[in-house]
Amino acid sequence: MVYNNKFGMFIHWGIYALTGIQDQAIARLSLDRKEYENLTKKFNPVKYNPEEWVKLAKSAGMKYICFTTKHHDGFCMWNTEFTDYKITNTPYGKDVLKELADACEKHGMLLSLYYSNPDWHHPYGYNPKSSHQWCCVQTDKPDLETYKTYIKNQVTELLTNYGKIYTFFWDIPPRVCDESMNELVRSLQPDILINDRGWSKGDFSTPEREYESPKSNCFTRMTEACNSVGQQSWGYRENEDFYSIRHLTCSIDKIMSKGGSYLLNVGPSPEGDITKDYAERIRKVGDWYNRMQGCLEEGEEDTFNYESRGNVCAATKKNGKTYLHFYEGLISTAVNLKNYPSLPKSVKLLNTGKMLEAKIEYLPEFFNGDTGKCEDKYLHITGIPTDDLTNEPIVLEIEW
Repeated sequence: MVYNNKFGMFIHWGIYALTGIQDQAIARLSLDRKEYENLTKKFNPVKYNPEEWVKLAKSAGMKYICFTTKHHDGFCMWNTEFTDYKITNTPYGKDVLKELADACEKHGMLLSLYYSNPDWHHPYGYNPKSSHQWCCVQTDKPDLETYKTYIKNQVTELLTNYGKIYTFFWDIPPRVCDESMNELVRSLQPDILINDRGWSKGDFSTPEREYESPKSNCFTRMTEACNSVGQQSWGYRENEDFYSIRHLTCSIDKIMSKGGSYLLNVGPSPEGDITKDYAERIRKVGDWYNRMQGCLEEGEEDTFNYESRGNVCAATKKNGKTYLHFYEGLISTAVNLKNYPSLPKSVKLLNTGKMLEAKIEYLPEFFNGDTGKCEDKYLHITGIPTDDLTNEPIVLEIEW
């Protein structure tokens, strides 16, 4: 199976940034609706510079940006004709999505769009069959067909006015089947990929946060996992609890070595910048990712059973080379493979570029418990500075 996976940046941004709490602050902390929706009068992201966002993503090895056009609160981050609850009716007054689309095109960055099915502002947004309906403006007169027309009108705008779109990310399954929704998406953007949280079966799954990847060496269908650099919020949060760089890089290596794409999220501030705390973490993750020299993207599953003693390992191959991914780290300064095709021509530690020594030999700790004899020769790869690499997964490149 050849992977068509990529590393990308998820961006959750809207008027909820002004709360400094969370993207679902209105629901989680029962904020007053009128006060919350009046945040539109204060939203003026004068520091917004989409080129800086794109350059940050690109410097980290990311190939696409997925932008939240409308989150559950219903506020629209583009100049839609179908509601006044939108970015162009704020003091900022400009179409931030158009500016981002232009920056992506200029710098060769793919653009994906996120769209929330729940809408807590639209008068007919309530869907009793779905989840995340807590703050709908009214629940006693549901009119799903009217609301679906609203969605189709907005999706048409999004997929007509902002250039080529890489993927479409529906959020929160409506638990109502309507194949015309995805049919509309494909009619407007024939090459687009659609996730599985929408109105009918999509092209790929979108697990999030602490997702358990498959025990096998690869996903059985296209998968895009996502997590945020912050633990408490996808949107901007003051004094956020940030995940460790080790946690994020290990998660990325685990997912991508099994063929999945990975979206790493940031929440821009109310002023429109990706603040230092968020940006530094993207740069640190990107530092590790770039040292992987592209081995995590567009490779394929290596089905050979290497059987690494004592370590969890995923194996991929690309351009005639094997890559062993130790996304939980190593227990010692060596890697010992019970099975191997031959003595390698070379072994490189991608984390540092160091060339490692490899021998085929008996190892005294691996013996037959009944006879006391060493009966299997192992491929013994030594000299790995494990203690210097505790904050990131370890990846070996092997040329046989």
